[in-house]
Amino acid sequence: MITPASLTELCDAVLSAPRVLAVGAQTKPRLCKVDAVKISTLGLRGITEYEPSEFTFTALAGTSLSEIIATLAQSGQYLPFDPMLVDAGSTLGGVVASGLSGPGRFRFGGVRDFILGVRFVDGLGRLLRMGGKVVKNAAGFDLPKFFTGSLGRFGVLGEITFKVFPRPPSTLTLQVTADARTMIAAARSRWELDALDVLPDSNHLVMRLAGPDSALRAIAREILGKFPGEIISNDCWASLREFRWAHPNGVLLKAAITPDQIGSLLSTRCHISAGGNVAFISLSSATELESIHFDALTLRGDAPLWIGQRQRPAIEAAVKEALDPQNRFPSLDD
Repeated sequence: MITPASLTELCDAVLSAPRVLAVGAQTKPRLCKVDAVKISTLGLRGITEYEPSEFTFTALAGTSLSEIIATLAQSGQYLPFDPMLVDAGSTLGGVVASGLSGPGRFRFGGVRDFILGVRFVDGLGRLLRMGGKVVKNAAGFDLPKFFTGSLGRFGVLGEITFKVFPRPPSTLTLQVTADARTMIAAARSRWELDALDVLPDSNHLVMRLAGPDSALRAIAREILGKFPGEIISNDCWASLREFRWAHPNGVLLKAAITPDQIGSLLSTRCHISAGGNVAFISLSSATELESIHFDALTLRGDAPLWIGQRQRPAIEAAVKEALDPQNRFPSLDD
């Protein structure tokens, strides 16, 4: 393990071996289970710029999400896509590389929608900057978003700029009985739900509202008049964010689904998120993989990186050739 303490050292680390891969806190260990020299970003820590009035911040890739969330909270701001595995120690670079977004993705979009710019080291050891540090930036190809979900296969992230939002004054969570029709109706409603998920090991749909408390109470009464249910604690979102419901030593998958597939998943231990478009599936062991009929990415556990088929758009190969012509980083299939 190589642990550079500066971006200059990061360039040297990339060139130090013929095959390298960046890792952070390894909260999603299957993504970095590959034969390569590991470059830890944990020595690259700290928020380098923060402009609350501009709603942007820049931080080094190894900065923990907990530090960023705490700093933003002091100015009444937050990351609306609900970063996951915060308590586990997930880093900013790891969030981008994994492309992992939480329940807030339903209303505000995922992590890729909040990235403004990146500084990264490519396969030739060059420190490059793409994107900008302001919200209204439209210069060149939007490569920063291409790094979302790249698993460190195109370059090593060194520094990232994000936009942020004002934190809502209050939130309120409702629980109702779930089925696909209920979820679709709620997603299409005028309530502007902050999050819309199905709890693991249940047929309970949870809806999060955000805004002034008096308005939330009025909306809640309207929703509960249409769908029988109750107001519950907001604590359920932290459990979902940290995967506390999942088998601790099992296989954890992320799969893209559609709401009409929810019924086929309710007998499986899973967390259905983003209005029925993402499923996090927990298996006790790899022997249960034969029951999975979705294309999925393995986040942890002894299983192939990809379950089913993975799309390979032509632009992926073009970007890989441009940024890593010597194949210093593993491919997305490794």
